[in-house]
Amino acid sequence: MNQTLASLKGKRIHFIGIGGAGMSGLARIALSHGITVSGSDAKDSSVVIALSALGATVATSHNAAHVDGADLVVYSTAISASNPERARAAELAIPIVTRAAALAILMSESKSVAVAGTHGKTTTSSMLAVALQACAADPSFAIGGTITASGSNAHRGTGEIFVAEADESDGSFIEYHPFAAIVTNVEHDHVDFFPTPESVAQAFRDFAATIKSEGFLTYCADDAGAVALAGTTKNVPLISYGVSEGADLHIDQIELMTMGSSARAVWNGKSVGHIELQVPGHHNLLNAAGVLATGLKLGFGAPELLTGLGTFRGTGRRFEVKGTVHGVRVIDDYGHHPTEIQVTLEAARRYAADGRLIVIFQPHRYSRTKAFAAEFASVLDAADRAIILEVYAASEKPIEGVTSKLITSKMKKGEYIPNFVEVTDSVIEMAEPGDVIMTLGAGDVSSLAPIIVDGLNRRFA
Repeated sequence: MNQTLASLKGKRIHFIGIGGAGMSGLARIALSHGITVSGSDAKDSSVVIALSALGATVATSHNAAHVDGADLVVYSTAISASNPERARAAELAIPIVTRAAALAILMSESKSVAVAGTHGKTTTSSMLAVALQACAADPSFAIGGTITASGSNAHRGTGEIFVAEADESDGSFIEYHPFAAIVTNVEHDHVDFFPTPESVAQAFRDFAATIKSEGFLTYCADDAGAVALAGTTKNVPLISYGVSEGADLHIDQIELMTMGSSARAVWNGKSVGHIELQVPGHHNLLNAAGVLATGLKLGFGAPELLTGLGTFRGTGRRFEVKGTVHGVRVIDDYGHHPTEIQVTLEAARRYAADGRLIVIFQPHRYSRTKAFAAEFASVLDAADRAIILEVYAASEKPIEGVTSKLITSKMKKGEYIPNFVEVTDSVIEMAEPGDVIMTLGAGDVSSLAPIIVDGLNRRFA
């Protein structure tokens, strides 16, 4: 298939699953290019309503007739081959592409920077977009989360740079062929697709091999997986960042605060200023260091990049404070891998100070729960109280013997409570001023945070 951005102008793209975070962003960018957009989703949502207001034709059901007349059909990996719209497109010989391939088309006329990594890619790509905006670069971007300041996860800018979050979960990020890339870390995850750590490492090697020869790879010198990747990447120049001695962008003088962090940035042996963040955690300083190194390599000034990083206020579902009631703080976070949870709970512990840290965790996918049950148990025991919901299946079928009890059985103080109402009632009743209550996971556990805030308001009214 030889579709180009120019060839699609004036044509119609149909998105199956248009309400998803990634798909909706692509639909908005396509609309901005004068491309006719249609799509379908299983349910109505604020995202679907917003797309309709921008001119998209969206159906809240899947029906084969929806793709009739389309010039290109885009689907996410959650859409099976048996989906009636996907099957109809195949029957009509309409070109069908993955979300990653569609994004590659939309950014083909730009200087693209793809942000990849097992953890941190949404935050890092959001930071990069905000930092470049502070440089008056007006980048385009397509990100898997909503940037808090702008309320958007996608934008068509007037500048030459396109920032794209590169999701490795199905290996499709090899479609991007970016000018440059950031790799935050490489670790085993998405065990439904990558059976072994080596299979993940190979996917990242394949991705790095697609970077354009005139571009570069920025990688975290503190992560063993990223360092190993850099060791096998020969096609482009390498830029390293981290606290490790010898990193091209070295950070030191680190200060971690309750809702912020700072560090001195040293670029090729010369101090270029201080990173001052409004988001907590050592991991976010590393994310910012990767952004700063990339921005400097692209030719932007350190003062402007640092100013932009200083204005960054996070992304949706990444340590997002949903409310404070009578001294009780409620946070929602997307963390769903043991490494992510560990750094998130470390930041939450600082935020809680002398208060208790109460965590409601929902495991995401049976395969991940089976693979990492012991690791989940270990990191979740850092909370003062950890309530574990039942596994959120996503698109997986149950695996015999795999439930959340695999995790709680290995914990010292974990509680298995699958009932959402029982969980919210329990934490609302027990909460005391100074406590931090965190809803954690990539599934629908996020729906509990506003319920808890409302319940606390009633309790302390």
